[in-house]
Amino acid sequence: MAPRAGAMGHDGPVSAEDLENYETDMELALYREYRDVVGLFSYVVETERRFYLANDVQLNARTDDGQTYFELELRDAWVWDMYRPARFAKNVKVLTFKDVNVEELSQQEIDPPKA
Repeated sequence: MAPRAGAMGHDGPVSAEDLENYETDMELALYREYRDVVGLFSYVVETERRFYLANDVQLNARTDDGQTYFELELRDAWVWDMYRPARFAKNVKVLTFKDVNVEELSQQEIDPPKA
């Protein structure tokens, strides 16, 4: 039996507007997830490619053949990436030649203001 039209959630080709709406919805869902989980973490980590939340961060500058790079190890992390099916990771290791920003979160930054 052939699948009927619309069985997969659409009735034909996907338009550029449909794709844009889909990405917008995914970004909004990701932001809402971030807002819900940020209180579980102690650090915000930004690299050139990703944004992370983590509870333990080890940052080491390394030099090899005159090139300096950063080795970053995160434990109990959440990765800001809307295309990733599982954003929670037990261990994350990042190597980068670019800047790394690590900030410790304070509860005051995390908790919404009281009415």
